[in-house]
Amino acid sequence: MPARLNRYTGAMGKDIQPPAIFLMGPTASGKTALAVELVRQLPCEIISVDSAMIYRGMDVGTAKPGADILKLAPHRLIDIRDPAESYSAGRFREDALQAMGEIYAQGKIPLLVGGTMLYFHVLQHGLAELPSADARLRAELEARAAVQGWAALHAELAAADPVSAARINVNDPQRIQRALEVYYLSGRPLSELHSAARVKPLPGALVKLAIAPSTRALLHARIQQRFQDMLAAGFLQEVSRLHGRGDLTAAHGSMRSVGYRQLWEHLDGALSLEAAVQNGIVATRRFAKRQLTWLRAETDVHWFHSDAPEVAPEVLALVRRRLAGRS
Repeated sequence: MPARLNRYTGAMGKDIQPPAIFLMGPTASGKTALAVELVRQLPCEIISVDSAMIYRGMDVGTAKPGADILKLAPHRLIDIRDPAESYSAGRFREDALQAMGEIYAQGKIPLLVGGTMLYFHVLQHGLAELPSADARLRAELEARAAVQGWAALHAELAAADPVSAARINVNDPQRIQRALEVYYLSGRPLSELHSAARVKPLPGALVKLAIAPSTRALLHARIQQRFQDMLAAGFLQEVSRLHGRGDLTAAHGSMRSVGYRQLWEHLDGALSLEAAVQNGIVATRRFAKRQLTWLRAETDVHWFHSDAPEVAPEVLALVRRRLAGRS
């Protein structure tokens, strides 16, 4: 096992906190395998940055690491909520900061791994003070969407807040509604309010890594293969168990996760299984595209191709240089 890492001396001779590592990337890009290799070679402990893995009983469809991987490389912030419970980006920041502090106290390096880009953003930059929900305005927006369609409201958001619109899928009515609500209540775009947020800085520097297949075609092929593999591993049966609980609906945040939403619609009788699977694959591709959009807006990111034969040694070499205080 890697040795304990004590506080180290940076390039200027100052005793500083070792940097935390962000390992980011779109779905099906190989983040978990690379993270496990980092844990094998370095004194790291993993914090999951995944808004679906937090839920118990959602294992297959989230590609949650199995018991063998978790024994070798334990993950914090998975299985911490029931699917009927809510969880927010703000709560994630609190939980992640606490976990980072505990990992530093053990003389280890926090390795934050996942694809929920909003969580990475909030961890770095905090949350803006936003206006509270307004029931009357929400009802008005929903009534307009029933007549005009959510695509029309997304176009309205694009005119008022193009940055937020670029990050919000046209088929995500909840986030479209909230972004418009914030704009009409505050008179300022949601993206502008987020940019103006003030937050206590993270306890140490960051090494930000991004991993993705070298081509979009390869990413799409991986997404399709993984979806089929999840079905073979019992994804539909997993969603069926959740569907049969009686206390969950399609409106719960957990059930809006990609793949779960489409199979839930099949179990509701709205889609054939074939259509649900195809819709799930298409939705996953769109999700990956949004993840990459977020990632490209990040600064100081070191990019790697997940299909490169020497990707793990290259990542390890870079991280070791940074830990030694070299660029």
